[in-house]
Amino acid sequence: MSKLQLIRCVLGSLCWMTVPVWAGGSNYGLTPGSLPQIAGRVSEWPVPTPKFARDPAPAPDGSIYIAVMQGNRIARFDPRSQQFTEWPLPADANPHGLLVDAQGIVWYTGNGNGTIGRLDPNSGKVSEFHTPSGGDPHTIVLDGQGDLWFTVQHGQRVTRLERASGRFTEYPTSGNPYGLAVDAQGVVWFCRLRADKLGWIDPKSGQTGEVDTGRGSAPRRIAAAPNGDLWIAYYGNGKLARLDPRARRIVQTWELPKEGGRDAYAVTVDAAGRVWVNGIDTDTVSIFDPASERFRVIRLPSENIGIRKAIIDAQGRYWYMGSHNGRLGMVE
Repeated sequence: MSKLQLIRCVLGSLCWMTVPVWAGGSNYGLTPGSLPQIAGRVSEWPVPTPKFARDPAPAPDGSIYIAVMQGNRIARFDPRSQQFTEWPLPADANPHGLLVDAQGIVWYTGNGNGTIGRLDPNSGKVSEFHTPSGGDPHTIVLDGQGDLWFTVQHGQRVTRLERASGRFTEYPTSGNPYGLAVDAQGVVWFCRLRADKLGWIDPKSGQTGEVDTGRGSAPRRIAAAPNGDLWIAYYGNGKLARLDPRARRIVQTWELPKEGGRDAYAVTVDAAGRVWVNGIDTDTVSIFDPASERFRVIRLPSENIGIRKAIIDAQGRYWYMGSHNGRLGMVE
């Protein structure tokens, strides 16, 4: 078997999956749920290797995976047993983003060695797929076709990995592409952090374009809502923005409440359409109700948390990883 055939075998055997009609939020293939009422209860657990752990991702079995960037490993937390399991990665992988597919396979971005990694938690086997131009793969999402999309921040690219064929397609850009999301029409949107713009890629037509977010906005992360809207965290000026992807324009922005921070960072959306956003300069999470246009701020129990990514699980609970204090947290 040739190397290309092997890659197709490993990748393609996993791609024939059914992706939910709306797998929004963080576009991890698992549709976020919603809590009927948010009690504001917060639980936290120290991770085994607190070496800049980051970017939690939900698995179909209810467990939560995290990337331990400086510790060079992937960790899994079982909410039922409240126990962690860890897997070491190849040297210099330095995982940044990750997601778990419908078969329970973990896909991560090898920020340190220019790879997309695949971890089978059952066997512990890790496979690496080198991106054509190398660089620093960053945030990763799953589209409705089962393909992987990821940003290469300082390499100034957005890349698609088609798992059926093992083929990479690179889209050059600028402005340090960071967070990304897929809208209901399959268009891929990404934040151009240093350009004060959003970029978009239509895989069907091959067309690309951009939307200006305003001077000093520094859009960092973006998330999809059930109604098709996209929500963006403006790191530069502490605002939350709503994008109409059909019209391809920013519809409205809101300033984060003072206690919710100025450096808007992680953002995700639950099944009720509530937007969860945090300012990384505070130890809080803000919940925005688009209907009332009001924020609710929940203060978290730890200090100097450093939330860089957060997700909503299938039950509607909010999970965050404190990169600064090494604690995994959950709000319900």
